[in-house]
Amino acid sequence: MSSKDPSIPADSRSASQTHAGETSAGHGGRQHGSAQLQPGLHIVSTPIGNLRDITLRALDTLAAADEVLAEDTRVARKLMDAHGIRAKLSAYHDHNGAERRPGLLRKLEDGATIALISDAGTPLVSDPGWKLVRDAADAGIRIVPVPGASAMLAGLVASALPSDRFMFCGFLPVKSGQRQREAKALASVPATLIFYEGGSRLAACLSDLAAALGEERPAVVTRELTKLFEETRRAPLGELAAHYQAEGAPRGEIVILVGPPEATETSQDDIDTALRTALADMPVKQAANTVAATFNISKRDAYQRALTLKADG
Repeated sequence: MSSKDPSIPADSRSASQTHAGETSAGHGGRQHGSAQLQPGLHIVSTPIGNLRDITLRALDTLAAADEVLAEDTRVARKLMDAHGIRAKLSAYHDHNGAERRPGLLRKLEDGATIALISDAGTPLVSDPGWKLVRDAADAGIRIVPVPGASAMLAGLVASALPSDRFMFCGFLPVKSGQRQREAKALASVPATLIFYEGGSRLAACLSDLAAALGEERPAVVTRELTKLFEETRRAPLGELAAHYQAEGAPRGEIVILVGPPEATETSQDDIDTALRTALADMPVKQAANTVAATFNISKRDAYQRALTLKADG
């Protein structure tokens, strides 16, 4: 999730260059100064606000990589300057990804160590990068996750909503009608739902979620996580929608979390309604698989029922 306003500066001292868990150079590793990395594509999580929320391993990786791919090099430079890291930075984002991927794959095939970061948090989670990872994996290149901060998980643990089962839904559509249709398709998912949203659309999004999922559905809005003005507001969806409609658009990065529905017995009518909703936007097989996962029913049964509903119009 992008975050371009890290508000709490960090100590400029970089971490120790001892990278635990890496193999010796005799086992395929490469030596970069005093840190050692395996060749491959390293997916490095970075802070979502507080610059100190970075792991020692992430610092080692960024310092030792042959090249660091950043969604926005200005944001990346601020982070690395704060930790005294000098690394070769280049831009990789949605607009130049198709052009850059062939050259990056050639470098990786030749044994380069490349680190991929986003503006904030864990790359590939509502951020560019998954196509590069997919192509690298298809080419047999090693993919190395370097875990760390994530707005999705930070919001979940702060929400006090059930965390034993959750579903990350990313950004909902911008248009109200599409947003409500997509939300209705999620209404019966027996898990905490997690969404990202921008401040300017927050009130409208909450209003559509309330219409689709119910005004009394428990929900939480977290804002500016790990930053100076961090906020967590817990209330039913309808109440949250009214609050942000009255208060106006808030600033900062926002995570919306919606609690699971109350447990009820699933009827065939419920399944049919979910299938019809899914079929409006998805191919038959995808709609059937989505509904099957939602209601924990057989994919085959869901597919056969979806074919029947589609034929009946």
